[in-house]
Amino acid sequence: MTDLSFDPRDPVALTQALIRCPSVTPAEGGALTLLADVLQANGFATHLVPFSDEDTPDVLNLYARVGPPDRPALMFAGHTDVVPPGDEARWRHQPFSGDIVNGQLYGRGAVDMKGGVAASVAASLRHLDAHPEAPIAFLITGDEEGPAINGTVKLLDWAVAKGDRIGHCILGEPTNPEALGDMVKIGRRGSLSGIITVHGKQGHVAYPHLAMNPVPQMVRLLAALTQSELDQGSDHFDASNLEVVSVDVGNPAFNVIPADIRATFNIRFNDRWTRQSLEEWIRAKLDGAAGNEVAYDLAFERSASESFFTPPGAFVDAIVSSIEAETGRRPVLSTSGGTSDARFIKNVCPVVEFGLVGKTMHQIDERVDILDLESLTRIYQRILGQYFA
Repeated sequence: MTDLSFDPRDPVALTQALIRCPSVTPAEGGALTLLADVLQANGFATHLVPFSDEDTPDVLNLYARVGPPDRPALMFAGHTDVVPPGDEARWRHQPFSGDIVNGQLYGRGAVDMKGGVAASVAASLRHLDAHPEAPIAFLITGDEEGPAINGTVKLLDWAVAKGDRIGHCILGEPTNPEALGDMVKIGRRGSLSGIITVHGKQGHVAYPHLAMNPVPQMVRLLAALTQSELDQGSDHFDASNLEVVSVDVGNPAFNVIPADIRATFNIRFNDRWTRQSLEEWIRAKLDGAAGNEVAYDLAFERSASESFFTPPGAFVDAIVSSIEAETGRRPVLSTSGGTSDARFIKNVCPVVEFGLVGKTMHQIDERVDILDLESLTRIYQRILGQYFA
């Protein structure tokens, strides 16, 4: 049985309980079960939904909802899976201890993003105490830090197929660079990863005429990609950029010309591109550089995502004014940074990201200020109040 002796309206106690669940992707670690029990005990209909796919680990996910089914819900989204803690001996406090020292709550996931999930749950329960008719939903995955194939994207499809209506979404990822209230994410660039393999002919380095070295040919292809400007940015986004992240021949010998060479790359692209138009651009550049002389294969990873942008309006204004009322800071509206599960949510409803300060996420001694946990909870409470006013 899950220990529910703490008050889930207290975001610090709930964050501690979640941190003590060792939910390193793809392990559920008890975190989703804990949330399901908390929400069910407070009137939510809860569903623990597993998904699987070829060449990926099975993942458990949570969907919960309360309120009239005919009214669109305000949905909080997030994840309870975390990255590995690394060398646990280097942590001042054990990564799954949830220790509080000098006002800091330590543990893997404290800011990314069990703290954000706990604040959204605590805020929702407080709001429902006064407004039990409010339609609120939670979509929590165990696959955000992993392949992101058996998580949010499939759980969204599952919820929509069962007839649930979702009006807007707040994703509680850590968005603030220095202090709570610094930044709200209203968009993200898309992401596309690819693999180029150039085929040569293995041989002895002393007899190059009997071989075909693929390394100079790969250099030629990569130069065509990296020396071409994608764009200069758009009204709401930074310029798109392509980065080569690995080049490998797997060859430990100094006297062997390798048979093949493999390069991987990632492109973060703005709203001037779609996945299709970008793939066409890449193929055209590689074909032009290869001519009839370079034999290569190109493959794209399944986890590609399009850019998204949620324009300022009533929903964004409610979030900004709630942050300013609680913190005294007016947040910057940003589209910077990497990808998140918002790339899937934007296909169902408008989505905005706002959570904790991300300075220690994925680090040894990841930690959150317990005052920030309470402040974030009160911000979410204010948003709920404005949203359902």
